[in-house]
Amino acid sequence: MNYFLIILMLLLAALLGSIPSAYLIGKCQGIDIRQYGSGNMGATNTMRVLGRRWGFLVLGIDVVKGFAAAWLVFTVLGDWGAVVGGIIAFVTHDWNPWFKFRPVGKGVACALGTALFVIPIPMGIGLIAFVATVVLTRYVSLASIFAGLSALGMTFVFPTPLAYKIFIGVAVGFVLLRHKENMKRLFAGTETRIEWGKKEVNKKNKHI
Repeated sequence: MNYFLIILMLLLAALLGSIPSAYLIGKCQGIDIRQYGSGNMGATNTMRVLGRRWGFLVLGIDVVKGFAAAWLVFTVLGDWGAVVGGIIAFVTHDWNPWFKFRPVGKGVACALGTALFVIPIPMGIGLIAFVATVVLTRYVSLASIFAGLSALGMTFVFPTPLAYKIFIGVAVGFVLLRHKENMKRLFAGTETRIEWGKKEVNKKNKHI
């Protein structure tokens, strides 16, 4: 076993996860995304602040981060490697080392990327649940939760290695934890809906 290669792939997975795509794109547009909207460095906040084009770009980059991290470690450690790589990327995305390990994101897109690598069919069904929920409610937080739970449920319908079931279970747990405040607002009826094509370039508002 090539331990040097394994360590290299783990470090690359961590580095990939830590790429602050929303922050970098915001800086290219002349703003610090952390100071606008919810302050979250993710696709939804980017979409609200800078518009759909930039929001979808952040989404795409973060999905690729999770997918690539899982694939890299999979090449040296197999199924469990994909799980480890995905979790590492998820953690360094959310608790970013470039920002003193402070919580800066919710990791949904990064986890989605890994899930598309390890459980493409269950996650595909989860994506259908996500799109349907967003279209019907315009709550991205609710759609993210439904997508994760749907994908987790589908791993018990379609043949899925134990390692991948564990990954999606851990990922959904993290997503629920990171959306705790969103869930409170959903129950209270104060959660903000996404407005298609509308920019909300306002200083930080923790209720967005």
